[in-house]
Amino acid sequence: MRIRGGLNILFQLNVTIGILFANLVNYGTNKIQLWGWRLSLGLAGIPALLLTICSLLVVDTPNSLIERGHLNEGKAVLKQIRGTHDEELEFNEILEASRIAQQRRDVLHPVLFNTLGFRKRQHHYTFVITGIVNMLSTAVSIYCVDRVGRRALLLEGGVQMFISQVIIAVIFSIKVMDHSDNLSHGYAILVVVMVCTFVSSFAWSWGSLSWLIPSETFPLDVRSAGQSIAVCVNLLFTFIIAQVFLSMLCHLKYAIFVFFSAWVVVMSLIMLFFLPETKNIPVEEMTNRVWKNHWYWKRYMDDDETIGLLSF
Repeated sequence: MRIRGGLNILFQLNVTIGILFANLVNYGTNKIQLWGWRLSLGLAGIPALLLTICSLLVVDTPNSLIERGHLNEGKAVLKQIRGTHDEELEFNEILEASRIAQQRRDVLHPVLFNTLGFRKRQHHYTFVITGIVNMLSTAVSIYCVDRVGRRALLLEGGVQMFISQVIIAVIFSIKVMDHSDNLSHGYAILVVVMVCTFVSSFAWSWGSLSWLIPSETFPLDVRSAGQSIAVCVNLLFTFIIAQVFLSMLCHLKYAIFVFFSAWVVVMSLIMLFFLPETKNIPVEEMTNRVWKNHWYWKRYMDDDETIGLLSF
């Protein structure tokens, strides 16, 4: 506790030392013609190898051991780290913190399937299934995006997401009204199918294209800043939704899916009317061939071709 601040800052000191050594290595290898850059990259493997080897010697922290139920080992490591036999108070504090953390994880564990009546083992199956669907659907996006275009994927995905959300809302409303503990087998299968339908549509449309479209629609002079803002906004709203979802689910119940499906309609309409197709358009020609010819955005374009996407 006495030197915790110094130890934390020591980490940053080590980072800066590493940066200095990297710069020195780059400076030295830069004088070697043809293969100097290979030597520079290869030398980076040495600290990586050392970290890998040393990680095998690092013991688990008391917190980690206690959280996993190894209480005696956790207390022994705590005693070894502190160098004292008076570790009981701190051990109890870690034990209590672990208990509270476990309760929070239980609450934050994906509650949708629990709420619908799925047993714990069943909803673990659904996570595996939706994970596979997510991966395969992303591969579909890679195959289709340059063939069918961005708008087609976004609009199809919007329709698919809307339908699946509405159907889940209906099933959820039935579950809430009948006051039963579990879904029938037929409803359970339908929920899994609809969740997979939503995941697949999101993966090959909005999930994938939210990274692609900003990267190709901003002009060269502001692309880095524009892409950074787009990513920031994406992650910000992902964080906000993750924080408020449980509260919204408790208060709105099945209406939460109606809420999200309404937003799917809104964003799909925005894409329908305001997003031009950018398939097969060179990034350098995006301003002249796309934005200056768009029915809405052309009013914000400057005559000067070198000016950015929006003049305001």
